[in-house]
Amino acid sequence: MTRLAAGKTSDRSRPEDASGRPWLQALRLAGADRFASVGYPTTREEEWRLTNVSPIAKTQFVAAEGQIDEDAIELVRQSSFGADAVAELVFVNGHFAPSLSRPGKLPRGATAGTIEQALASDNPVLERNLGRVADISANPFVALNTGSMRDGAVVHLGKGVAVEGPIHLLFVSTSGLEPTKSFPRILVVAEENSHLTLVESFVGGGGVHFTAAVTEIAAANDCRIDHNRVQLGGDGAYAVSALSARLGRGSQLISQAATLGGKLTRNDLAVVLAGEGADATLNGLVILGKDQHCDNHTLLDHAAARCPSHELYKHVLDGRATCVFKGKILVRPNSQKTDSKQTSKSLLLSDEAQMNSQPALEIYADDVKCTHGSTTGPVDEEMVFYLRSRGVGLEAARHLLTYAFAADITRRIKVEPVRRRLEDFLAAQHGLPRDLRITDLGEHDEKAR
Repeated sequence: MTRLAAGKTSDRSRPEDASGRPWLQALRLAGADRFASVGYPTTREEEWRLTNVSPIAKTQFVAAEGQIDEDAIELVRQSSFGADAVAELVFVNGHFAPSLSRPGKLPRGATAGTIEQALASDNPVLERNLGRVADISANPFVALNTGSMRDGAVVHLGKGVAVEGPIHLLFVSTSGLEPTKSFPRILVVAEENSHLTLVESFVGGGGVHFTAAVTEIAAANDCRIDHNRVQLGGDGAYAVSALSARLGRGSQLISQAATLGGKLTRNDLAVVLAGEGADATLNGLVILGKDQHCDNHTLLDHAAARCPSHELYKHVLDGRATCVFKGKILVRPNSQKTDSKQTSKSLLLSDEAQMNSQPALEIYADDVKCTHGSTTGPVDEEMVFYLRSRGVGLEAARHLLTYAFAADITRRIKVEPVRRRLEDFLAAQHGLPRDLRITDLGEHDEKAR
């Protein structure tokens, strides 16, 4: 298939490895060569036919500098978790900013640092796991990131280690005289019976910038990982991300992802339930307006028996916004007793907003229970009438119903700073008072996940 050429940028150049590690040089070269071979995807390809990345391919992006200016400091101030995080690592335009970070005090056996720090300490976890979960041949942007990565975050939990409270990874993109690019890389390695709550925040200021991020999660047996990702982009933000996770026997991953704006966003999330009894929950929220576009592709790969999975994505679209959801449940042979449910729900607030939802099942085992469903429509006029009959104005009724639609996702988020900020964002968007924030979660309803 024809692809857009990689252009005259340094994306096609062979990366230099200043670390002197042959294995890392080989990994980077493999990524660079793969991207040079395939280039940017085009709408002629099935996986990309509804998302046109030619604006990224045609723009001459330059490598972003890690300069900490007033804009970066203000974005960090607005987005920092402060004392709510046990550790907070801040990256400005892809560069680690130690002066803005707070390493915190993690329990013995747990580390959260940068790739450069892991290389300097000869941490074997990096060589054994980096590039082993995210496949450069499956996604051209994974190849681009792998060939271009210079630094990122490494989180490692030893056997039986539990981290109380969230580790926050904050990635800030600031404007420059020219369009800029950065390639954050995140590696999470959880050994047996370890517990982790991780939050990735991607925020941007004005100007045009392109971020291609890759997260790898390698979870051994009986791990519990609560992963949260929030993207808040401006009108000049082009954001591409790929999260690849592999779960061992009895491990659980809960993914909470929120996309709030951005000119063009593409998120790929692939989870392999590799061990018997592994459990995955994927929840997503997309809120777009103007002419913004978001494309979420998810894959739940059931590669072992008795693995439940649950997926719920909700989309709120206004203006001329467009959104794509393509979710796939794959049940491999011998993956008996699979129990999987996938749901996509979309709320269109204008006649020009467009949603394309494509849930899919691919099943090669016979003793399974798998369902999927998708709904798209405007605000329920019967509910509007009900609220108006009780003295609520027309616009206020629509705002309340929109807030409630999205809050079905936010209430599932256990990390209080993430939940609070999403609900504040929703309340501010719809002119609602702060006291509507949902603070009492009650008991977590596992069946409703």
